Amino acid sequence: METAGGARGGAPGNGGAAAAGVRPAEVEEWRRVAAATGAADREAAEAGVRMAYRLAGLAEPERVEWAGSPREATARVLASSQAELGASVRDAVRTCPWADERAALHAELGRTAWADRWSVTGGRLWDTTRALAERIRTGVVEALAETPQDEPAVRLALLDVVLGQHDAPWLAAFAGAGERLAGIAAVARSAGWWWPYEKVAIITERPVELHRDEAGRLDRGDGPALAFPDGFALHAWRGMPVPATFLDGLSDLTPDRIRKEENAELRRVMLEFYGYDRYLEESGAQPLHRDETGVLWRIDLVDDEPVVMVEVVNSTPEPDGTRRTYWLRVPPRTRTAREGVAWTFGLGEAVYAPVRET
Repeated sequence: METAGGARGGAPGNGGAAAAGVRPAEVEEWRRVAAATGAADREAAEAGVRMAYRLAGLAEPERVEWAGSPREATARVLASSQAELGASVRDAVRTCPWADERAALHAELGRTAWADRWSVTGGRLWDTTRALAERIRTGVVEALAETPQDEPAVRLALLDVVLGQHDAPWLAAFAGAGERLAGIAAVARSAGWWWPYEKVAIITERPVELHRDEAGRLDRGDGPALAFPDGFALHAWRGMPVPATFLDGLSDLTPDRIRKEENAELRRVMLEFYGYDRYLEESGAQPLHRDETGVLWRIDLVDDEPVVMVEVVNSTPEPDGTRRTYWLRVPPRTRTAREGVAWTFGLGEAVYAPVRET
């Protein structure tokens, strides 16, 4: 599953995609692929792997194995000898055909048209998909490297991976072209990451859960933000990795507990979860400055920069006649409420003079 916002940017408008020679439906398909959860289509994925080998001019692998997550697959690679797996054929299966097809399409379209095509296809998926893939890599290293000396071997095993569904940005850019990538595309539509070797191909299941915020960052306060069927999971709050045990204590937060947290990053998460306004009220904070624009508040934190916020009241009443209060975080150097409000509009205090505040 995926919460709202995981596909920020969405599919391109019909005009942009059509002008770039790509059907909007194809781009939307790859957006869904990048965020897909649930059981893999194993039959389709295995057929895609064998096609990818054939298109690369290689003999098909002797066998195809399945793993519950990238962690399990990486662990299996580490535990196997080259005699068991054979040499990695990633370059032949993915890197070379990828480069050839990109060069051909770039030559056909020209630099400007290629850039336009990328901006309405893969460019719309790139940032969030790349960030997710990097977070998974980091999670695998953290899970398998018991000591710093173990990290190089884990990272080396990860160099052999083809990203499956997370190759969606590039596959979106090649939509309707790139016949040599048909096998890779088939696997991406059907499964997660995979490792191609001469004798064995190892394919992973897709996540069973995916939760992201409106910016596309991993985000969940009551469980794993990303979870695979074998139990490998990543926890995060608004993109910041957090321990699973940390989330368990969020429901029982108090201002004193927040103040005592030694990790500055986790303390920021606590404040966001608890609510700055609630923290200010319950910790007995005093305002720094007050004027017609709002009230400036400051929270001093140990070993961290202070949190400075402006409390503003919406000048437009709600349907029931009440007026909503908003809390705007501003730079620590802010000295007046007006300066803080002006900063949120990208203006200096001297030039901030709204005709009508909303």
